[in-house]
Amino acid sequence: MEKESENSPPLLSREIGEKEKRKLKARARSTKSVWSGFGLFGMVGWSVVVPALAGTALGMWLDKKHPQSFSWTLTCLITGLIIGCLIAWRWVAKENKEIHQNQENNE
Repeated sequence: MEKESENSPPLLSREIGEKEKRKLKARARSTKSVWSGFGLFGMVGWSVVVPALAGTALGMWLDKKHPQSFSWTLTCLITGLIIGCLIAWRWVAKENKEIHQNQENNE
């Protein structure tokens, strides 16, 4: 049996602490699963689709109420797509930053 000094924690406490550190490290590495990737994919998809559909609906309403020589529907659809793509880009950049921070913390 190992001799313990007065200032060091007991052997059993050290072993338990080391095991807990290994478990926490393994859990931190496995938090991003395939399912979370699909969830992110779905979130990105919806963040593009919802503004595009909202823009289309707004454009159709504007075409009925305020007809112009150009198509409000097409204009609002394109605007909605641009807004949706910007939102999706922000989400992906945020997730990428979070993944890199987790990897740096684990190393």
